[in-house]
Amino acid sequence: MAATGPRVLVCDDSPLLRRVLIDLLTDGGLTVVGEARDGIELIDRVRELSPDVVTLDVEMPRRNGLDGLRELMRVRPTPVVMVSTLTGAGSAASVEALAAGAVDVVQKPALRLDPARWGAARDELVAKVRSAGGARLSALARAPRPARPSAGLAARAGGANGRLVVIATSTGGPRALQALVPRLPSPLGAGVLIVQHMPPGFIAPLAQRLDAVSALEVREARDGDAIRPDTALIAPGGLHLEVSGVGRVALSDAPPVGALRPRADIMFTTAARHYGERVLAVVLTGMGDDGTAGGRDVRAAGGTLIAEDESSCVVWGMPRAAVAAGLTEAVVPLDAMPLAIAEAVAAPRALRRAG
Repeated sequence: MAATGPRVLVCDDSPLLRRVLIDLLTDGGLTVVGEARDGIELIDRVRELSPDVVTLDVEMPRRNGLDGLRELMRVRPTPVVMVSTLTGAGSAASVEALAAGAVDVVQKPALRLDPARWGAARDELVAKVRSAGGARLSALARAPRPARPSAGLAARAGGANGRLVVIATSTGGPRALQALVPRLPSPLGAGVLIVQHMPPGFIAPLAQRLDAVSALEVREARDGDAIRPDTALIAPGGLHLEVSGVGRVALSDAPPVGALRPRADIMFTTAARHYGERVLAVVLTGMGDDGTAGGRDVRAAGGTLIAEDESSCVVWGMPRAAVAAGLTEAVVPLDAMPLAIAEAVAAPRALRRAG
């Protein structure tokens, strides 16, 4: 296969893992321009080779991946895909790395992986590296600024009114959620459900990180959870999040849709089925078009859809698809999204007139 797409630098302390990652990337048609053994060597190699994307291990000697990432973002901002284990420490550090500027995270390939599954591991890695190659460095350079919501924002949202906010995001999503969720008031006046595309094992530490700085309670969704105006539920990796009835969610291990599980389209469609015009769908940064098919169902049921503006997106893929399909009633930058959500929850018709 001819090499196309971003030029990649692989950073991992294990020579065997570096070889595995290089083979997967080259087999997927990408060019690997070099390798580094730790976070110190990483900086020198990036300066020397100017790669388009770096794959970065989390746990390494001398300077670990998180410290290496922070230094890289300071001296030579470059899109980074973290390659992490599913251990508690590895997944928590990866979520911290995403908040510090990494574009995405991929599960470290198991050396004893069934050969029949190497193709899937390669495809996921290559897709995320290609997407990272198109990331907007200007958006990555703007660190999220979590802040408590103002009293004025809480007043705009009003009390519980039986509405439902459903949020879809992928690449760049953890940083976007860190900038958005802590600025939402509690109670919001609506339940909040979130699909963030991440591998299994990474959502719980993301939810814990958001919960620590948010007025809303934020946690990984469980099957049968109640939808509450003071809580945001995030779909676990590897399971679809569905609205099973008014005030209730369900988790499903149904097959992936378009290689995605969870799929935001399923959440949007089931929300529209049970909440109709009381649904507010929000599409944030991410590659692909997840949210567009479900967004059609939201709009057909009388609900509202707003999308993040290109100016603040790390990857303007999912929002762009929704805009191109003519589904959006407002397109706003991330800084303005908390207010847009609060106003849409309080008075969706006013948003439609403004849009």
